[in-house]
Amino acid sequence: MREIITLACVDCKRRNYNNTKNKRKHPDRVEYKKYCRFCKKHTAHKETR
Repeated sequence: MREIITLACVDCKRRNYNNTKNKRKHPDRVEYKKYCRFCKKHTAHKETR
């Protein structure tokens, strides 16, 4: 039931990370604080479709 998701930076909108999540436990879009190599700082990364 795990699905592959893509995480995009909120500031520069670049897609930096691929990750998996359990759709049953987290049906909504997730958001993580991760390092963006283009912004060169830690920013929020949201799940994209």
